[in-house]
Amino acid sequence: MRSAVTILVFCVAALLALGLVMLYSSGMANEKVGAQYLVMQATWCIIGLAACALAAWLDYRCLKRMAVPLLVMAAILLIFVMVLPHRISPEINGARRWIVLGPVRFQPSEFAKIALILTLAWYGERYQRHMSTLRRGILIPGLFIGLILALIFVEPDRGATLFLAATSGGLLLIAGAQWKHFIPPMLTGIAAFGFSLWHDPMRMKRILSWLNVEETRQEVGHQAYHAMLALGAGGWTGMGLGNSRQKLGFIPFHHTDFILPVIGEELGLVATLFVVMCFIAIIVCGTWIALKSSDVFGLLLGSGITLMIGMQAMINIGVVTSTLPNKGLPLPFISYGGSNLLTMLASVGLLLSIARRANLAESILSSEDADDRRENPFRGPDRLAVAQVGGIS
Repeated sequence: MRSAVTILVFCVAALLALGLVMLYSSGMANEKVGAQYLVMQATWCIIGLAACALAAWLDYRCLKRMAVPLLVMAAILLIFVMVLPHRISPEINGARRWIVLGPVRFQPSEFAKIALILTLAWYGERYQRHMSTLRRGILIPGLFIGLILALIFVEPDRGATLFLAATSGGLLLIAGAQWKHFIPPMLTGIAAFGFSLWHDPMRMKRILSWLNVEETRQEVGHQAYHAMLALGAGGWTGMGLGNSRQKLGFIPFHHTDFILPVIGEELGLVATLFVVMCFIAIIVCGTWIALKSSDVFGLLLGSGITLMIGMQAMINIGVVTSTLPNKGLPLPFISYGGSNLLTMLASVGLLLSIARRANLAESILSSEDADDRRENPFRGPDRLAVAQVGGIS
């Protein structure tokens, strides 16, 4: 467990450091921006690290009582995005996804991600013996999953809706839901999503552009095409820090969703593969921590967080390499954006809390085993004691 925690912390710290360096490099391309990206991201990074430390210090099991209230709060914030005045919830690039309070811009859907994962983990533990049934495994959790997805869908944010639906579905499967029960709602969801895309010209153009990037490189496919040029131009070792040409107005949002091509152009394939390997290591360590957790809630919470981080990274990397259609999901720990960074670092803190409690349970169990062996050398260890460690029910 100690190795998993060490690798997890190292990879997150490395990605954070790389993100700050690349955001400073991105700001160099615009004299009006300068070090603004770096300063804002560093501020959010400090807040996020404080949240990470607090989450790691807390006993994650206390969040069971807060799961449903947090989900209700997330739903209320998502509703506020639609009903608040435009000066507080402005429309940006055709969508209302943010609440703006002075210099602070907050995206409620980021908070909804972790609130939904917490609620599903709590629900999965409470009804673990009934998750194989259609009612407990799909219908009831589908109600609050559907509510959150619907509120995000109408912002509109189609990509985040699909991402959160896939994360929630994976977590339900881990909790014990049956595959056969997923088929009807999954087919219904795909049909409804396809219908909405068919009547959404802008996003339909993105899909068609993804299928024909070369033909649409002067129009909708401009961003994806220049992202591939940036990755190709970097070669193995890159053109040097600050020397990216594609960030000079060719790649829109090069400091947020499309920051990986800038990394590839300036630092080369070596740095790009390092980023990929860091995310793979985070997924492996998160999975290990979840499997070694001392209770079902920790298993599901750790699995959900690992799914969230891993899937978001996979989608972002898939988009910038044109493996997937264009969708605005930030690269965890690297892309500019305070809401996402705060959510991701708080989630890592919860993983550390799960690992800390698992270590405590293992140390107490080892101590009890040693006492048992001294009292009776022929008696095996009582592994049932794990369930009572630290008040675990």
